[in-house]
Amino acid sequence: MTELDRIVITPLADRPSLLSRIYEITDTWPAFIPHDPVAEALLSRVAEDFPHYCVVATEGDRVVARGLSVPFDAHSDGREETPDKGWDQVLVWAFRDRHRGHSPTAVSALEITVDTGYLGRGLSYRMLAALRDAAGRQGHRVLLAPVRPTAKHLEPHVTMTDYIRRQGADGLPADPWLRVHVKAGGTIQKIAPASMTVSGSPAQWRRWTGLPFDQDGDIEVPGALVPVHCDTAHDRAVYVEPNVWVRHTVRPPTV
Repeated sequence: MTELDRIVITPLADRPSLLSRIYEITDTWPAFIPHDPVAEALLSRVAEDFPHYCVVATEGDRVVARGLSVPFDAHSDGREETPDKGWDQVLVWAFRDRHRGHSPTAVSALEITVDTGYLGRGLSYRMLAALRDAAGRQGHRVLLAPVRPTAKHLEPHVTMTDYIRRQGADGLPADPWLRVHVKAGGTIQKIAPASMTVSGSPAQWRRWTGLPFDQDGDIEVPGALVPVHCDTAHDRAVYVEPNVWVRHTVRPPTV
């Protein structure tokens, strides 16, 4: 048995006792990301309200990875499956549709987070497959994902359009996380230019990043995919993050 074989991945609906533990993971998310107002308002409710669409990985008693996704109705109010506002938009739609009793027609992944001690073992592939399976068990045939390319932060001034065109010698995306998605059968659909937005005062950005934020203009922030725009006269700095929509075909569940 390999190390990976000892890791068990299950839908959260099957292990409700782990609902309160999925954030025990040591992760590498930038400190400013949780301050997206949509995330602040809704993300912590996803696992409890949509457990059939979320998965958890454990090794023994330790939670080592989580995968979150949400269902939404892509056909109401002139919506589209892959909105320009990406991550923020599908999360808002999911809770709005749940409140209004609308039947979902699409599923979007929100995140796959692997504990830093378990990175580099291929667990992300298994978590992605588990999210696809979870969507399939609920009757869906497509899993969408507003992907946050993991190496884009190293080149914040390169446009996302130019960035996603880069390929390795094998024709797969050069970005590691996009590469995982495409290697797993996903197809890149479009860019979501305003997938997440974090707005705060320069003082807040100083707390989140440790940077001075005392000048106007674009500021490079570690972990940010594009620069943060600072306007000291209006006491505001705004980060608008682009993501990349990827579409996965989901196989029907086996009986």
